[in-house]
Amino acid sequence: MNLRSYARAAGVLLLLSAIFGGLGEAYIPSKLIVAGNAAATASNIRASDFLFRLGFATYLVEGICDVCVALVFYVMLRPVRKELALLSAFFGLVSTATFAVCEFFYLAVLLVLKDAAYMQSFSPDQRNTLAMLLLKAYGLGGGAFLAFYGCASLIRGYLIFRSGYLPKFLGILLALAGACFVVKTATLVLAPAYSSDILLLPMFLAILAMTFWFLFRPVDASTAQVLL
Repeated sequence: MNLRSYARAAGVLLLLSAIFGGLGEAYIPSKLIVAGNAAATASNIRASDFLFRLGFATYLVEGICDVCVALVFYVMLRPVRKELALLSAFFGLVSTATFAVCEFFYLAVLLVLKDAAYMQSFSPDQRNTLAMLLLKAYGLGGGAFLAFYGCASLIRGYLIFRSGYLPKFLGILLALAGACFVVKTATLVLAPAYSSDILLLPMFLAILAMTFWFLFRPVDASTAQVLL
């Protein structure tokens, strides 16, 4: 495979990751979780058990894509500086593993809300509150995952900028997005009042730009002859 083939693979994987990630991390939770209302949230989840499980399934697809993205970016960027490309792959894999742990808190909500014998010692209100607590832990852990993904994006952005065979503006945008992810995690942990979702916007723009470029405006044919 040459550079053009890897670029197209990256575009497809980023697109799939964005679609399934958007479903599992934004759309489906927005349909089920009622902020500050544990009883309503539990009622929604019980009434839409399949939709809730679908949220976890979409993450599995996103996670598989992210693991593949770590490999593809490593291969694409190792000619620039191999050890940094490898480090970005490590950060990418750790971020995926970290979020996988958080997803188990999400899935554990079903165990809490299930009418099983082991939950009979808890009152309905206690079970609802515990379910909301697990969802809060899932969200907080998801914030921690951003730091690892941000570091991976910072390094990838730098390598893209230095590559000479990929657009510099993609590198700048991705590095900025990675820095915003790191800041988002830092503020979430140290100063929650200043943790704004606006910091997520640059990553959305970076993924959109990379997906479009890798799919429709890949590196030129002469550059693509470089074997990786």
